[in-house]
Amino acid sequence: MGSDRQYPVNDDVAGWIERTTGHEPKDLALFQRALTHSSRGDADYERLEFLGDRVLGLAIAAWLYELFPEEPEGKLSRRLNALVARETCAEIARDLGIGERVRLGKQARDDGAADSDNVLGDVVEALLGALYLEAGPDAASSFVRSAWAERVTSMEKAPKHPKSALQEWAAANERKPPLYCLSDRSGPAHAPRFVVEVEIAGVGSASAEGLSKQEAETEAAKVLLEKLR
Repeated sequence: MGSDRQYPVNDDVAGWIERTTGHEPKDLALFQRALTHSSRGDADYERLEFLGDRVLGLAIAAWLYELFPEEPEGKLSRRLNALVARETCAEIARDLGIGERVRLGKQARDDGAADSDNVLGDVVEALLGALYLEAGPDAASSFVRSAWAERVTSMEKAPKHPKSALQEWAAANERKPPLYCLSDRSGPAHAPRFVVEVEIAGVGSASAEGLSKQEAETEAAKVLLEKLR
């Protein structure tokens, strides 16, 4: 066994996949690829993640369309964006214990990639892509509705994106629009760190860190909104 294996040696990977997704895998290599990061040098999850990202979006969109028949497109879009966001996918991955099973190269593991929002979010989408390919859209949708159920049902109102809320605050208070500035970028490619500062002239500023520029901007907007409130 390789020393960089990320799941327990005695663990039944096929059994874990069945318990996690509700589907008994026929092509185990397909699902193992969904758990494999590019740092391993083997066939990795990136193509499956590309597919799974689209499968997730469609599954969530169809679900929201059923659950909220009176809501307009804008509110449905805000719900969708929150549910497919990188941080939400990473939370789902942690709930499922994916970090213990993702297959990483030694350096990536030492750098903390097993708990990276980027990696965990990608892997849960890759698993969804593998499930879609082998079992079809109904199985993929069933997995999404099981794994995301608590987050969907607990979302009473369509969330407003922090950047939109901050933009609206500025307009309502006759201020110039918020300005975002990337102030720092650090970390390895698989787990980067971005620091962004947002400022509303004459009002105040805030900074925050994220695993992408967009995530850091969102977090900075949240911080400044809290200050303004």
